[in-house]
Amino acid sequence: MFEGSTSDVALLETMSRALRTERKAIAERLLAAGQLCQRRMSSVDAADRAQWCIDNWEAVAAEVAAELGISQGRASSQMNYGVQLIERLPKLGALFASGAIEYRIVIIAVFRTGLITDADILDAVDTRLAQQAAGWNTCSEEKLKEKIDWFVRELDPHAVRLARQADDDRHIETAPAADGMAEIYGRVRASDAAAFDQRLDQLAATVCRDDPRTARQRRSDALGAWANGDSTMCCDCGSDDCPARSGNDSGPGQIVIHLLADSTTVTGESDTPALLPGYGAIPADTVRALAARAKLRPVIGGKELSAEPQYRPSTALAEFIRCRDLTCRFPGCDRPASVADIDHTVPYPLGPTHPSNLKLLCRLHHLLKTFYAGPRGWTDRQLPDGTVIWTSPSGRTYRTKPGGTLFFPQLFPPTTELNLPDNATQPRQPGRGVMMPARRRTRAQDRADRIRWERGLNEARAAAHPPPF
Repeated sequence: MFEGSTSDVALLETMSRALRTERKAIAERLLAAGQLCQRRMSSVDAADRAQWCIDNWEAVAAEVAAELGISQGRASSQMNYGVQLIERLPKLGALFASGAIEYRIVIIAVFRTGLITDADILDAVDTRLAQQAAGWNTCSEEKLKEKIDWFVRELDPHAVRLARQADDDRHIETAPAADGMAEIYGRVRASDAAAFDQRLDQLAATVCRDDPRTARQRRSDALGAWANGDSTMCCDCGSDDCPARSGNDSGPGQIVIHLLADSTTVTGESDTPALLPGYGAIPADTVRALAARAKLRPVIGGKELSAEPQYRPSTALAEFIRCRDLTCRFPGCDRPASVADIDHTVPYPLGPTHPSNLKLLCRLHHLLKTFYAGPRGWTDRQLPDGTVIWTSPSGRTYRTKPGGTLFFPQLFPPTTELNLPDNATQPRQPGRGVMMPARRRTRAQDRADRIRWERGLNEARAAAHPPPF
């Protein structure tokens, strides 16, 4: 790309130019998302849908997510930043569009000024940000908060974002790691942590002295026994006389995880890894160890399944669809099969309950397809190999392929080509006689209530501890 004679100065100038171009491109994307959102939110049906569970905002987020190949949540976040820069901080938005400031400055500024409700004060803060933010690109996140909060505190002290109560931030998260492992992290109440810590120690101590695992490894394995509802762990010493050799005799617990594996892996004929959706590959040895104490459910292949006479698919057909698709089939969505609905691509009874006409959709995108259909809405078409072709309200097309075919193509060959009636492919009317679940309050009401609540906390603190503090 670069010739050997390129000078150091030229390389530095190229880096600077590329950085400014990158910032401009991000600003262009966010502002375009904000403009599209404004246009759709001002349409004639937006007010009627304001209390719909899937309102116009969610509908636009779905379209943005499909176009950019990102999740619904990220699309919604980018739309919000675009709208905020257009409606609340236009001067900062113009500075961002010029390539002078980093995206992270915009993220922090939008949040830290979110409680300002007076238009004149907001304009004054926007003016100060536009005048000074270009010199803040090297600042840390804490420094940026400090500078922006200074402007807010000076003009509207009740609009300063204060730290949340520690108890409000409690959470437990799991995340995939490499080589069939996962990470668990979180923030819990101290009493719960102490009880959890002791329970792991208690379970880890139920094996005999000859167990080959380290104390750390036993504590890690104790988590599985605890999740299964067992009162003891299974010992790995290998002795038939060990009283803890078999662990609990209660059989499989009430917790169910779905592991997708080839039958030859389970029987030991091959070492092909299995798939734990959301976490990745699981080594064959681990699969066989789990299979020895788990309930196995063979999945019937799609070629062996035929059209069923009822709307609700049988257990065998439903399990095939969930294993083939793995996640929601809407563009950009990766909600897992365990929380997804099974949708008829061509509505029943025009379209049969058959593998070639069924796919997974999370509840959000299932409702979106149902209520935002029609000539100017979303349409979908399914191919025998499970590929779904979506057409957006703007006429853009997107393809999604079933996730299971990526990992186990031999298990999910194309199913039967369907002969559908001519009227089955016509655009559907939205709703089809059912009712969209409603919100108790609109999105705008929720936002206004959160602002009032947070400002009220600030006002109460100021009244209890008036200046000088």
